[in-house]
Amino acid sequence: MALQNIGAGNKDDAFYRYKMPKLMTKIEGRGNGIKTNIVNMVEVAKALGRPPSYTTKYFGCELGAQSKFDEKTGTSTVNGSHDNAKMVALLENFIKKYVQCYGCGNPETEILISKAQMISMRCAACGFISDVDMRDKLTTFILKNPPEQKKGGKEKKALRKAERERIKQGEVLDEELKKNKKEPLKKKSHDATSKRPKKKSSDEEDQSPPGSQAGDDDEANDEDDGVQWQTDTSAEAAKQRIKEQLTHATSEMVMLHIPDEDTKKGSKNKDAEKIVSEVEKNSAINNGMPASGEQCADSSISMQEQLVADLSDFLQKGKSATQLVEYMQSLSGSPQEVTTALFEALFEGVGKGFSKEVTKKKIYLAKAVQNEDSQMLLLHAVEAFCKSASADAVKEVALVLKVLYDEDILEEDTILQWYDKGSVGADAKSIPMWKNVKPFTEWLRSAEAESEED
Repeated sequence: MALQNIGAGNKDDAFYRYKMPKLMTKIEGRGNGIKTNIVNMVEVAKALGRPPSYTTKYFGCELGAQSKFDEKTGTSTVNGSHDNAKMVALLENFIKKYVQCYGCGNPETEILISKAQMISMRCAACGFISDVDMRDKLTTFILKNPPEQKKGGKEKKALRKAERERIKQGEVLDEELKKNKKEPLKKKSHDATSKRPKKKSSDEEDQSPPGSQAGDDDEANDEDDGVQWQTDTSAEAAKQRIKEQLTHATSEMVMLHIPDEDTKKGSKNKDAEKIVSEVEKNSAINNGMPASGEQCADSSISMQEQLVADLSDFLQKGKSATQLVEYMQSLSGSPQEVTTALFEALFEGVGKGFSKEVTKKKIYLAKAVQNEDSQMLLLHAVEAFCKSASADAVKEVALVLKVLYDEDILEEDTILQWYDKGSVGADAKSIPMWKNVKPFTEWLRSAEAESEED
């Protein structure tokens, strides 16, 4: 049976995973008894996740004709002669109104009926609640014939949980086997290295004349007695240490605090202590470690702001995505700092329509993310961006992740790993971002379980 993508907007997407059979109709009878039989209505409705009686009733309401679906035989008929193209167009309207999410366009939705007898659809991907137009004739039929609730949800969750635990146990056993294989190799190499110096020492003892060791010990003692150990605190020595420990750009900044050679001799020790403290602070910044004092915090903040400003200026010049990646590699800063600065530079000040902006600029993110490690960097950048973003932007974080997932920029396992680590703890529960991301991760897990079952 020929399959097609669900939704006319996705018909050209070769990798779209939501598919349904092509609608097939057959004209039966003649005269006043002529009717249109929708041959594969049960299969189409199953692919859409809706009862076949809904689609059959919708055709009858839109065509102004009597329609009937027989539950026992599974036949769907509409009175009158209607060509296949017209029925396909009506089915497309049904998909837009009662199947696809109004937020992200995903067809994996569930019909909800409130106590006030209002119909809405909840998206399993982004969590968006779509309010159905109650003026439509089909809504009356849906209220009288509500959809059946899915059964066995707890059992499926338990099976999925047991499967994940089984996989984790298998990974632990694999690691133990690897360790057990490596230990004998380490012992052999250790024994081989321990035997070599013993042979050399025995050869040296045989070759050395008697009394030579005692003479060497006496000479070493004589040399140690005449040495006085101390730290050179002169300005020249401090300059040399700075050049060895810091980069060229940072060393020039520290050089500004070095006193001239014409200063007084009594202040040399104090000046040298200042220089050493500056060296320690700047070396802590370069190594990515938190240094003590407010000056270090200010410098780290200004460094991040400088990265954002540099990337914003570069993007405004209209450079290509490939040139952007090369420029990012030349920037000073850790990969996480650079990725966070890139995300902030791309979407600084964005509010409502955050997901649309991500779709427009996805080419830059796709070039910056090349492996699993860089995917995690991007997710942490999204997390850091949401901390200072507007409430409207944070509401669309699930849609943003779905865009990145659909474009193969982020993988399913990486997203779930990031969410499982970040959403743990009492503080995380109160953060709006994790609440908004939760429906999307649940959808990913359910989709993974369904694909394994198939």
